[in-house]
Amino acid sequence: MHLLGYDLGSSSIKASILDAETGRCLAASFFPKTEMGIIAVKPGWAEQDPAGWWTNLVEATREALQISGIRRGSVGGIGISYQMHGLVVVDRKMQALRPSIIWCDSRAVEIGNRAFHEIGTEACLHNLLNSPGNFTASKLKWVKDNEPDLYARIWKIMLPGDYAAMRMTGEACTTVSGLSEGIFWDFRSHAISETVLDYYGFDRSLIPEVVPTFSVQGRLLHSAAEELGLTAGIPVAYRAGDQPNNAFSLNVLNPGEIAATAGTSGVVYGVTGETTCDRRSRVNVFAHVNHRQDLARLGVLLCINGTGSLNSWIRKNIFESMDYSDINELAAGVAPGSEGLMILPFGNGAERMLGNVDSSCVISNLNFNVHGRAHIARAAQEGIAFSFKYGLGIMETLDMKPSVIRAGHANMFLSPLFRQSLADLTGASIELYNTDGSQGAARGAGLGAGIYKSPSEAFAGLERILTVHPDAAGSRLLLAAYQNWRKFLESQIP
Repeated sequence: MHLLGYDLGSSSIKASILDAETGRCLAASFFPKTEMGIIAVKPGWAEQDPAGWWTNLVEATREALQISGIRRGSVGGIGISYQMHGLVVVDRKMQALRPSIIWCDSRAVEIGNRAFHEIGTEACLHNLLNSPGNFTASKLKWVKDNEPDLYARIWKIMLPGDYAAMRMTGEACTTVSGLSEGIFWDFRSHAISETVLDYYGFDRSLIPEVVPTFSVQGRLLHSAAEELGLTAGIPVAYRAGDQPNNAFSLNVLNPGEIAATAGTSGVVYGVTGETTCDRRSRVNVFAHVNHRQDLARLGVLLCINGTGSLNSWIRKNIFESMDYSDINELAAGVAPGSEGLMILPFGNGAERMLGNVDSSCVISNLNFNVHGRAHIARAAQEGIAFSFKYGLGIMETLDMKPSVIRAGHANMFLSPLFRQSLADLTGASIELYNTDGSQGAARGAGLGAGIYKSPSEAFAGLERILTVHPDAAGSRLLLAAYQNWRKFLESQIP
């Protein structure tokens, strides 16, 4: 028996095939081989064609099947992870009416801000756990106001993962976790928010059927199976946004457990059993994949827009595309604190954890007689680690204090300097695993289809490949440097 998982990102679509018995990944593929394009008709806009997602999903599936050599009828379940907060609108023929307005599109910011004040900050934070912000509900309001003729033709609205599942099964449905990320879910009434629907003037019929995250949500149509190279009738049995799914892929399911990623942006995602929120909306709270009315499991999401994008910028513009491993080695040769050089890694748009300040990247205390390229490399990685530490301080106000942080062995966690700095700053051990979002989605499908009877069974094959423990001596030096960095950061925030 095999499991097929997808990670539908904004750069590519990845497919992974797992052996259900051993949990071992047999094959993986992604398409396109170059980064997917983003349509930006106006500044701040970001759209993608849902039909293009499907084309790349088909290509990734066929290549993964070819690499694995498995029989097409041996797949027992399909799971989907997807880029969060996007909006797809379809007509009654299940055809997308316009390009998807994806997560990084900022056109609905003012719509969400106005809703936050007019609905009432207390009502939003108490019931929705968030400001309506620039999330899916506000994006839909933009369509309603600016494209009324198109809006009148909408049959259902959905998230990117809902669209992919609909193409596979012919069923339009979504999850509580998905509705919460779109700011459509009322955590007090445990139902779709009538307040949001009424305020924005949305008809309830636009919302697809709500199904459990782990469940048979539909079965693969014959037509879709032919395109994918699979057998009709395979259950689609799991879907989740990329960050809840990343946490799930690392077996982060219980209160106090924390997952992190450090790719283009940095994310810390912790699970709590309390219905809580950050009153300043610097972090977001959504329903986790295992949230239930009788057992709260909320995901507290911290997002840092800079992080890996700073590391990439430095590599391209200062190190002339030198290998990351060589840059890491240079940085490791500089003492903690980078001899006073500090970098604020915020140059990629508005930073939510800074109160939506659109902060630039800042290099401070540069001394021509002291600092060289190696200092810049170290200060960049320290600045990224400092931003994680700063954000975790916000999460601690929600009673989240990590002793262990789990992450995939990828992106900036490949850097010994970065992962050791993060461990020293937080006092938490860093556990690295050989997994990713598509593998997590495959395991989720195994649970949803009943192939696995429990999460412990689903994660029996998950391998921890490295643990990084805090170093007391390194902590003292780095924490002193962090305090200086924090003071400088706060002096820059209006």
